[in-house]
Amino acid sequence: MFYRETNFQKTSIGRIPKDWEVVRLEDASLLITDGSHFSPEHQKNGYPLATVANMRENYIDIDSCYRISREDFERLANSRDKPEINDVLFSKDGTVGLCIVFNQKVDLIVLSSIAIIKPNMKKADPYFLKYMLQSRSVLNRIAGSKTGTAIRRIVLRDLSTVRLSLPKRIEEQKKIVGILRVVDSAILKVDEVIWKTERLKKGLMQQLLTRGIGHKEYKDTPIGKTPKTWQTVRLRDVSEDFIGGGTPSTSNPEYWNGAIAWMTSAHINGRLVTIGQKHITKKGLENSATNLVPRNNLLVATRVGIGKAAINKIDIAISQDLTGVIINKSKALPEFLYWVLINSGNRLKSLAQGSTIKGILREELGRLQIPLPSIAEQQKIDEILSIVDKKLELERKEKTRLERVKRGLMDLLLTGKVRVKVD
Repeated sequence: MFYRETNFQKTSIGRIPKDWEVVRLEDASLLITDGSHFSPEHQKNGYPLATVANMRENYIDIDSCYRISREDFERLANSRDKPEINDVLFSKDGTVGLCIVFNQKVDLIVLSSIAIIKPNMKKADPYFLKYMLQSRSVLNRIAGSKTGTAIRRIVLRDLSTVRLSLPKRIEEQKKIVGILRVVDSAILKVDEVIWKTERLKKGLMQQLLTRGIGHKEYKDTPIGKTPKTWQTVRLRDVSEDFIGGGTPSTSNPEYWNGAIAWMTSAHINGRLVTIGQKHITKKGLENSATNLVPRNNLLVATRVGIGKAAINKIDIAISQDLTGVIINKSKALPEFLYWVLINSGNRLKSLAQGSTIKGILREELGRLQIPLPSIAEQQKIDEILSIVDKKLELERKEKTRLERVKRGLMDLLLTGKVRVKVD
């Protein structure tokens, strides 16, 4: 089915197979336009109006779209702002490069941040165009055309003239598309598992952190109904200290690239922190506001990324975006408190103060009211939630693996380095 190509030609965009051709996107399309430049009045009901924010990996998220009136829709639908089946939609403002083939049986209008590409079906398969527009080489050429400062964008003229390499036979394009869509289908299935597992995790957190395990009697508390045997305490009641952070001067090389792990809130990407974002020296630690948080305690984002938290499995120094919470482990488990804090994201955000950069004072964080079961029940709750969290982590790793496979296949198949046999 596959074979390695050896017969290449030199072109303006690099080597391509002898029987492929270089074309501009407009040469493979019947029409390239952008969506509406009109600013209709949004309303709760009506026809969907899509922007780049509504684009997902393979579809437009209709539920998240704004709505417009029938009158506005009918007027705009008579122009070129209404995509049709097999149109390729490409984001040209903001997040440049999102690309889908429109195949939803729904009437909608797209705004001008989305380009509508109507493929010439005799020359280019719409899905082949989509994959080609997502390829590294084409995205790099598009990136060279981006303009703007605050919002990065590509203008329609530059998108229309971007150069692509195409197999001359539609049958070969379709074969390549078939292979890549198999991988896309596998990624979609993993996405569905991730979505379901995230919903399960959210539901379990709400249930376990308010109803507990096996309780029949409940009481009203300042944070809602909880089991009768639980306490309601403040975070400071189960903590020994709250540690602030800072950043050693980046202009002093003596402070950096040492043996001490250091991080900002941007480094929190899950339940556990096991490595540093950067490393500092002992001099950096001693000559700045940063502090070392001993392992097996909590890191809470209190300035940037409020609502994020993690358990540090290593001794680590922290930036001013974080607060280290040293837990009294005879009263509470860091693992249990992690789930409580994650479930209290909105309450944490409500504690933020300030006009430009909002933050939570350590005193305010300490006053946060939390539920407190026995240590034994804390451990059981953590065990249940950790199982679901590990499942999520495995699925996300699988998605990353599949995306890597897809990118590798695209690099081979869309450049013609590896060919597919066509009968």
